[in-house]
Amino acid sequence: MIERAKCKKCGAILKCDSATGTGSMLRHHNSCSTSSASNVVSPQSAIRSTKFQYEKFCELLIEAIIRHDLPFSFVEYEGIRDVFSYISPALKLPCRNTVKAHVLKLFKSEKVKLQTLLSSVQGRLCLTADLWTSLATDGYLTITAHFVDSEWRLRKKIINFCHMPPPHNGVALADKVNTLIGEWGIEKNLFSITLDNATANDSFVEKLKTKLNFRGLLLMNGRFFHVRCCAHILNLIVQDGLKAIDPSVIKVRDCIKYIKGSSARKERFLECVAQVGLRGSRRGLRQDVPTRWNSTYLMLDSALYYRRALMNLGLSDNDFKLCPVADEWAKIEKITKFLGYFYEVTCLFSGTKYPTSNLFFPKVFIVQHSIQEAMRDHDSFMRRMGMEMNLKFEKYWSDYSLILGIAVVMDPRFKMQFVEWAYDKLYGPNSSQLEVFNDTLSSLFDAYVEKSFDPNDSNYSIDEGSSQAQGDHSLLEAFDNAYKIGSSSSLKTELSKYLDEVRLERKQELDVLSWWKMEQIRYPILFHLARDVLTIPISTVASESAFSIGGRVLDQYRSSLLPDTVQALLCTRDWIFGNKDVFDLTLQDRSGEGESRN
Repeated sequence: MIERAKCKKCGAILKCDSATGTGSMLRHHNSCSTSSASNVVSPQSAIRSTKFQYEKFCELLIEAIIRHDLPFSFVEYEGIRDVFSYISPALKLPCRNTVKAHVLKLFKSEKVKLQTLLSSVQGRLCLTADLWTSLATDGYLTITAHFVDSEWRLRKKIINFCHMPPPHNGVALADKVNTLIGEWGIEKNLFSITLDNATANDSFVEKLKTKLNFRGLLLMNGRFFHVRCCAHILNLIVQDGLKAIDPSVIKVRDCIKYIKGSSARKERFLECVAQVGLRGSRRGLRQDVPTRWNSTYLMLDSALYYRRALMNLGLSDNDFKLCPVADEWAKIEKITKFLGYFYEVTCLFSGTKYPTSNLFFPKVFIVQHSIQEAMRDHDSFMRRMGMEMNLKFEKYWSDYSLILGIAVVMDPRFKMQFVEWAYDKLYGPNSSQLEVFNDTLSSLFDAYVEKSFDPNDSNYSIDEGSSQAQGDHSLLEAFDNAYKIGSSSSLKTELSKYLDEVRLERKQELDVLSWWKMEQIRYPILFHLARDVLTIPISTVASESAFSIGGRVLDQYRSSLLPDTVQALLCTRDWIFGNKDVFDLTLQDRSGEGESRN
C-alpha cells in the first residue's frame, strides 16, 4: 500500500512512502501557491520572532507622537486602537493622560542630557531669542543656544519655549532671560545674543548686560553682546522698496489672478504652456501674498518663466488683456534680478547648519552696492525702489558691525584684505573707520590672550603640562605675573602671522570651522577667538520665516495646551530629532484636542 499525505494548505495528495521518500513533499511545499500567498500575508512566519517589550513599545510610541506632532488623544482614536488590537489583542494602549505624563518625563531626562552637553562645550555659547504668541494671545519666549561641539560642528538647541506673561518690556525680558540662563548654568559662557529690531530689545539687552557684567561674566564687558537679526533688517529694507513697486508688477499679479480665477482659464493656459514647449514643468504660476515679500519675487520669476505662454494666451483669449508688453517685461526682468539677490542673501543668512557671521560683511557690502546702483538707474521706478531701500539701510547698517567684520577676517578666504578693500570703497583711503576696526580686532585678541592665562577659565587656558606642588606655584607667582603682563605683545605675533599669510582663493568651497580645527595647533590662542566669533548666528529665524512681516503665532493645537506641555513637546522634539523633521508651528485645525486650563 502506497502511503500518501495531504497538503494542509491546498489539499493536494502527495506520495510519501519509503520508496519515494519525502522529496515530493518538500518540492510541493516550496511551490505551493497557497503557502506562498500565506507567507506574503503573514511575513512573521518567514522571520525570526523577537520578544515583545512593552516598555520599548511605549517609548517608540511617545517619540512618534512628539516627532510627528500628533495629539495626545491619538492613542484613543478608535481606528488606531483597532489596528493595534488586530496586531495583538492583548496589547493595551496608554490613555492620553499617560502619554502626557511620559512626554513630561522624557522632557526632564533629555534636559539633563542637554545640560551635560552644554557644560562640556569648550567655546562660548551664542543665543537667539524671539517672542511668539498663541491664538489666545498668550506670550511665549523662545531661546536657542548655538555652539560648536567637540567635533567642530555647528549645533543649535532650543533651550526654552516658555510662557512669557506681560509686560513684554526690557525689564521683564531681562529678568526672565537672566533667570533661565542661570537655570541652565550657561551664564558664565555667553558671547552674544541675536535679536530682531523690536522696540523693547535695546532696553532688554542693556539691562541683561548690566546683570551679567555685575558678576564679570561677559567678554570685554559685553561690547559685542548684542547682534541685530540681519534677515529681519533685510526684510524691512525690501518691504520698504516694494512700496514703490512699478505698475508692471501689479499687471503680473492681475494676470495670475485672472488665470487662477476659473478651471477653464487654467486649462486654456496649460494648453498654451504645451504649445510653447513648456509641458512637463512643475514650476507653476505663483501668486504673491501681502505679508511675504519673497512671494512677490517668486511670482515675478514664475511669470518670466511662462512669459511665452502668457503672451500666447493673450493672442488666443480675447478677454485676457492684462499681459505685459515688451517694455513692461524688460522692467519685470530688472526688478526680478534686483529682488533675486536679496532673496538669495536672506536664505543664506538664515542658515543654521553652517557659520553665517563670516558671510555678513561681503554680502551686506554687495547689498549696499546694489541699492546704490538702483538709485543711479536710468529707470525712475528703480530709482524710487533704491531710495526707499537706502533710507532703511542707512537706519540700521550705516555703521557696519565690528564683530561681524572680525568674523570675515577669521575666514581665510578674506582675512584683513577684504575689510581694507571694502572700507576703501565705502569711506575712502586711510579712513578713521579702518583704524577703529584695527584697534577693535587687537583689543579682542588681547582679551583672549588674557583669558588664556586665567587659571579659573578652563576653556581658554593653555595646558602647561603636569601640576606642580603648591610651594613651587607660590614661589613662581611673580614670574607668572610678569609673563602675563608682557604676554600680549609677544603673542600678538600669532594674530600677525595669520594675517600675513597668503589668503585662500575666495571662490574656493571651504568649511571654515574644519579649517580652524586643523589649524588650532598653529594658532593656540587665535582659534578660540575664531571659533567663538564664527558661532554667532546673524538671524533669529529659519529661512521660511525670514520673508514675513507677520508675527510668529502658535497653531491652534499648541495654543490649546498648557504652557509647560507646549515647552515639553517643542523642546523634546528639537533635542531628540533636531532638523530631521520640519519644525512647523503654522496654523492647523485641531479643535477639541486641548487641555483644560481650569
